[in-house]
Amino acid sequence: MVRRLAVAFVLLTTAGPSTWSQSLKRVAVPQPTNLTRYVRDRSALVILGKTLFWDMQAGGDGRQACASCHFHAGADHRAQNQLSKTSDALPLNHLLTLDEFPFHVLANAADNRSAVLRDTPAIAGSGGLFRRIFVDIVPGNAADSGFDAGDIPAFSLDGVNVRQVGTRNTPSVINAVFNFRNFWDGRASNIFTGMTPFGDSDTAMNALVVSDGSLAPEKVRIDNSSLASQAVGPPNNNLEMSYDGRTWPKLGKKMLSLSPLAKQRVAPDDSVLGPLANQAGRGLAPRNTYQSLIQAAFQPEYWNSDQLVDAAGAILAGRKAPAAGTNEFTQAEFNFAVFWGLAIQAYEATLVSDDARFDQFSDGNPQALTDLEQRGLNLFRRNDCTDCHTGAEFTAASFASIARGGAVGRVRNGVGPDTGFFRTGVRPIAEDVGLGADNDLGAPMSLAVAQSSAPRQIVNGIFKTPGLRNVEFTGPFFHNGGQATLEHVVDFYSRAGDFPGDGNIGRGVRRFNLSPDDRAALVAFLKSLSDDRVRFERAPFDHPELCVPIGQEMIRPPGALRPDGSDPRYSLSAADKWALIPGVGSGGNPVPLQTFEELLLGIGADGSRAHSLTDACAIP
Repeated sequence: MVRRLAVAFVLLTTAGPSTWSQSLKRVAVPQPTNLTRYVRDRSALVILGKTLFWDMQAGGDGRQACASCHFHAGADHRAQNQLSKTSDALPLNHLLTLDEFPFHVLANAADNRSAVLRDTPAIAGSGGLFRRIFVDIVPGNAADSGFDAGDIPAFSLDGVNVRQVGTRNTPSVINAVFNFRNFWDGRASNIFTGMTPFGDSDTAMNALVVSDGSLAPEKVRIDNSSLASQAVGPPNNNLEMSYDGRTWPKLGKKMLSLSPLAKQRVAPDDSVLGPLANQAGRGLAPRNTYQSLIQAAFQPEYWNSDQLVDAAGAILAGRKAPAAGTNEFTQAEFNFAVFWGLAIQAYEATLVSDDARFDQFSDGNPQALTDLEQRGLNLFRRNDCTDCHTGAEFTAASFASIARGGAVGRVRNGVGPDTGFFRTGVRPIAEDVGLGADNDLGAPMSLAVAQSSAPRQIVNGIFKTPGLRNVEFTGPFFHNGGQATLEHVVDFYSRAGDFPGDGNIGRGVRRFNLSPDDRAALVAFLKSLSDDRVRFERAPFDHPELCVPIGQEMIRPPGALRPDGSDPRYSLSAADKWALIPGVGSGGNPVPLQTFEELLLGIGADGSRAHSLTDACAIP
């Protein structure tokens, strides 16, 4: 996904202007293979996907949606309780300030060999869920049954827990459809197998299909579908969206018992959901259930059986719907992971940002970019930026980059299959090996290691190159979130990174010695990659309303966390603070999105920016 300015290892042939300085309108959106086997109506699939993506009821607490970490230009710009590595300088539940960035500060910002004035190995991620143990779902109730875990010192202060925070910065879902693989470490395979992100390393039969009148297990395998693989990762992750121990059939049973988006208002002119919106209140009109949305989108062979199965998909002889309890599942409940992955992929595939002023310039309008921005464009070309940020997608990790020959281009140590994954020296390799790790099933995430037994050390510390479109709004930057502004980012590349000594540094990473005017021109060019439809949340970037947690409440003095106190099962949880992300229809907002720098400076709280996180939100 598209958020942070990453990294350099595989050596590609240098991209000439014809391969990358073109409008994204000229790049075809990758299409999943054999989709018609599962899908009967792609428009209905997008409706289901947008509903699921924004629905807060999917979280174990009934309050955490996919969108909770992807609400702002497809990413996240919250500033409190966003650290997964805390310290005395940046403690638990800290509210970040601009002067705390960059996390690594040098005496001379242009020289990575100069004295280190500050080094903070913090990671600015995204706030997820309190650590809780799953007991069961409660059909008809958005909140699962569970209880607080008490063994999480990294997210606990004096016995009171805060929401856990992800270990990498949140990439944007906008234009992520062009990525061959997703997540920073590429663990979301281009092959979707139904219940996990891990592609062919997941060999399980992850679906049930009606065949010759009987219900039978089936192996799912859909190519060109890394967005579907990515989508099935967070929902049952015990940090991001779930209490520890929830499974896909359990989530399916819960969601199919709920009214879609029941806690959130949907704009009547929402570009996708408007015709289905409940004009008298929240959510969708009562006739639109999750069962009906699934039936409209998917082939009946995947939902129409009334035979009940257990959590492993084994048929319960003589048992037909309705289920007698929460451990019996319908075909639709068991197949919910497949529905979820394919539907969210279809929705995210509509989030294509291809009308920035750069696109207009590339399509022949010389007035679309200012002289300063054109100077920045030329600097971008001349200074090897296109080694990693190539193509109209501005990433070598794209389908098109691989099709142009990235995988067979000039590579070092034979690591061609990992095209688009690089290292620029953001942090020491030992802190995060990135692509060099194994997935949860024990298989290498590096295709080069998996396919040819390449030495693991040559892929340690490398990460997927994100695209740069709308980067103005997706700070903080890099996989550790360690830079707050585009000026910080340009300084970083000008000095050839912060930790180059570990090796694996890519060809395009070198000291540029940019002048102040050069840096200003590069920043101006990067801002020309913003699409006004994203800036103002116009269709297809409009959305339902959302409440997001923005840190935990404190007792002042003595500076302790305030326990929630509303439910005895969660006596260890701190009270949340909440902010409203207002719903917006196809016409968008009258004011632009706030940048991360503006958030830290308090610019926009007067209503001149959208998503300033100052609007109160009460969750029904």
